[in-house]
Order: sequence, then structure tokens, then C-alpha cells
Amino acid sequence: MDVSRSGVRSAVVVNPAKLEDPDELRAVLGKALAKAGWPAPEWYETTREDPGRGQSRAAVEAGAEVVFACGGDGTIMACASALVGTDAALAVLPSGTGNLLAANLGLTGDLAAGIAVAVEGGRRRLDLGLVKGRDEKRYFTVMAGMGFDAQMLGSTSETTKARIGWLAYIFGGLKHLRDRPMRISVRIDDRPPMRRRARSVLIANVGRLQGGVRLFKEAEPDDGWLDVAVLTPRTMGHWAVLILAVLRRRRRVPRMETFRAHRVQVTSNRPQPREMDGDVIPAGRVLRVEVQPRAIWLCVPRPEGSDDLAYDADAAARRGERLVGSE
Repeated sequence: MDVSRSGVRSAVVVNPAKLEDPDELRAVLGKALAKAGWPAPEWYETTREDPGRGQSRAAVEAGAEVVFACGGDGTIMACASALVGTDAALAVLPSGTGNLLAANLGLTGDLAAGIAVAVEGGRRRLDLGLVKGRDEKRYFTVMAGMGFDAQMLGSTSETTKARIGWLAYIFGGLKHLRDRPMRISVRIDDRPPMRRRARSVLIANVGRLQGGVRLFKEAEPDDGWLDVAVLTPRTMGHWAVLILAVLRRRRRVPRMETFRAHRVQVTSNRPQPREMDGDVIPAGRVLRVEVQPRAIWLCVPRPEGSDDLAYDADAAARRGERLVGSE
């Protein structure tokens, strides 16, 4: 898919709560798109009741070929959900704290880079994860989880995130390092269930966590697989060894089992905290996930050539500075 041409119709779905100056964003983006030969984008604001899905669907119905999602992980997840089954591409303009998809794209709050990536025409099909509940289905772009990761997210205050960024999650996590493990059953595809006493189960579509830490080294965005990690630390020493091995990118991480799957079901003996793409969802005893292969188009620094979505992101940022500059 190549849309690196003039006249591309676009829309911006923006979470106003995540912006200090919406007028500045409108001016910078409008100027950069005009320089690229694109018409002015349509603007949609999210609401508490609709974090972006309805607005994105309306944008596509109005003819948008690229939808800029400007907000945190919740906004980006909602926009991506609306683009499933369409030819419109998702472009990420991160303005929240965690921004998991932005981290996997190498976009760390850089508006110029996000614009450049969109207008230069790099497109790639992205798998999505689908969390299936009793009454609804929810998509995620990066990761879903049960246990410690959701506890960490739920214990991190908005004030601390606004002050120190993604490092705030570390302080949220420290509160739960000594919590008791979950008694769970994990079923991978049609294999027999595995029983574990685990602190967390992560089901990932791509490989990076907050802060750009790459947990799943072999995860690819369009390979039709989910990567699963079952974390089983029981002491502070176990946590220390596990975290150090992840940070040092060791091939084998103690107290962490990894699997690949098309379908995953995690069942606990009691309701557990759960999350999707950095947003806490209602607690439950079951987390059931299926991969949705090549579900949406995503604007990326390069369309092909690397399993890393962030490939060429630094160069895109430099080109973006020229695009939004005064010249």
C-alpha cells in the first residue's frame, strides 16, 4: 500500500484531555500536511463515552484514507478497533504517557516524526489481538495481560505519570511485588492446559513494553502469531534476576516461560486485574485472546525489511523536523 502522494484525505481523532494546546497541534499538523500536498484534515474529539471508535468510524465513512490518533493508549486502541476491515491507515501521534504502540514505532512523543511517517507513505499490515468476553469483543494493538502488569497500571497515579512519564509505572509496580501469585490454567491453541502459580501472564502482538524495553525478541507485527509470557517469580530475588535478564536482553530469562499461539485462554481460580494496551479493563477470572492476522494498515517508518516497526524512526524524525519547520 503506497499513499505517498498529494491529495490524501485524512482525519484527526484527538483526546483533548491529553493536549496542553490543541490549537498548536491543529496549526502544526495543518501546515505540515499542506506542505505535503494533503488537504486540511477533519477533526474529531473523543469523549468519556466514546474514546475514539465512533469518531474513527465516522472519519472513514466520510472518506478519510489516513486517521491520525492523537492521545494515549486508550485512544489509539479505540481508533485501531474502528479501522479493522477498512483500507484506511492508522497514524500515531502520541500524547499520553505509556503509548505502547508509539514505543514500538520508535515515536516517543515526537509530533514531527509521527507526521513524517504518515505522509511518506510507509504502510504495513498489523495483526491485532482480540479479547473475547461473554458480552463483547475488544481489540488491542500491542499487549493484553492478567495479574501484576494490570496491578501496576492500576496503582500508578495520573499525577505521577504527568510529572515523570513512564517511570511512574515502576513506583506503581513496587507496591505489588510481594503480592501472592495467581493459580492459573493456561491453554495454548488446542494443547492440554498448563497449571501454574504465576504473577503475570502477558499476551503480546509486538515486543516492546513501557520505556522501549523489548520483552519478546522474536515478536513480529504481521506473522499471524501471539507471543505469550508466563512470569513466575516468588521472591524479591526472583524479581531482580528476571528484570535484570530482560534489561540485558538475555536469550533465557529466569522465571519466565514463553510460548507462541494463535489462541490463548488464561483461567484463574479467582477474579484478577486485567489490562489491554496499558489500559485497565474490568477484573475477571478468564482472559481469552485470539490473533487477528493483518487486521489493519499502520503508518510505519518503513513498510518492509525489518521485523521491528521502529526501523528508520530516527531518520523519519529528522525528515519530520524539516516538514514542520518554517522553510
